[in-house]
Amino acid sequence: MEQPLIRALALTRRYLVGKQEVRALDGVDLEVARGEFVALVGPSGSGKSTLLNLFGGLDRPSSGEIHVADLELGKASDNQLVRYRRERIGFIFQSFNLLAMRSAVENVETPLMLAEVKPKERRERALKLLESVGLAPRANHKPNELSGGEMQRVAVARSLANRPLLLLADEPTGNLDTATGRGILNLLREAVSAQGVTLVLVTHDPDVAAHADRIVHMRDGRIQRIEMKSH
Repeated sequence: MEQPLIRALALTRRYLVGKQEVRALDGVDLEVARGEFVALVGPSGSGKSTLLNLFGGLDRPSSGEIHVADLELGKASDNQLVRYRRERIGFIFQSFNLLAMRSAVENVETPLMLAEVKPKERRERALKLLESVGLAPRANHKPNELSGGEMQRVAVARSLANRPLLLLADEPTGNLDTATGRGILNLLREAVSAQGVTLVLVTHDPDVAAHADRIVHMRDGRIQRIEMKSH
C-alpha cells in the first residue's frame, strides 16, 4: 500500500499572547494521500491556516510529528526547509502575491530563477504554463493590466512552475466572483489529475470545499469530522 504524502501525528501549535497560551492546533492526526484534493474548513481561529503553514514548512509544530514524503518537518534544518519549500511546494494565496513590476511570464519564472533553471528553459516552461491556464496572450502584461481572475491564473501557473509534489492554497477564490472562482477551482482540479499533484486548500466557502475529495472540518484547533465527497 502506498504511503500517504502527508502524515500528521498529535500535531500541536501553541502561541503565547501576552501571558496567555493559545492552542492554534490541539492534537491533530491527519493523513493525505498522493494526488488527493483535501479542503480544510472551519470558522476563523479553527486552526486551518496554521495547519496549512505547517504543511508548507513556514512554521514548526510545538509538539507532535509532521511528515511530508520522506521529510519530518519538525526536525528538518532551516536549509532543508528552504529547499523543501522551493522544490516540493507550490503556494497560492488569496491576495495573488504577484510582483507588481514584473510581467505575467516573469512572475511565473520567479520560482524557476530561485531553482537556477537556465533562462531559455525557464521562459519556455513559463510560457507553456501560461498557455495551460489560458493566458498566453497576456504573457507580457503586468498585474495592474490584468483582472483578478487573470492574476489568480498567473498565480496558479507560478505555483506549478517547479512541478511540486504539494500545492497549498489559502482562500484562493476569496477575492474572486463566483464564476471566476469556479474557473480557478477547475484549473486546480485539472492540475491534480493531470500532474498527480496533491492539493490542500483552506476555505470558508462550502461551495468551494465541495470540489474536494475530502473535507476536513476544524474547530478550536481540532478536527471535528472528515467528510468524503464523491465526484
